[in-house]
Amino acid sequence: MQNVLLVIHLIVTIALIGMVLIQKSEGGALGIGGGGGGGGGMGGFMTGRETANFLTRTTGILATLFMGLSLTIAVMSNTGQERSSILDSAPAQIETAPVEAPAGPKVPMAPLAQ
Repeated sequence: MQNVLLVIHLIVTIALIGMVLIQKSEGGALGIGGGGGGGGGMGGFMTGRETANFLTRTTGILATLFMGLSLTIAVMSNTGQERSSILDSAPAQIETAPVEAPAGPKVPMAPLAQ
């Protein structure tokens, strides 16, 4: 079931990206987009306003589907797992052996000055 939702989520994501890229830019903020290259859009099938309304509505529906699928997949992936802390899985305490001085010739030390 989760794999089916992931595939549907992927399709909705690609469609949402396509819808956002198809829309005509309103321009303004960064000085890009806006005018030029117009026409009715979609080969005269719809007027410019109808096309904008259709794309806006479709983008909203796809965004809602995207959010709903994201939440559903997140909830489904978390069910059936017991909650535990990362500190519970850490070892209690690691005991180390005392470090001994390496064996070898002993060098006499000079007495400290008083």
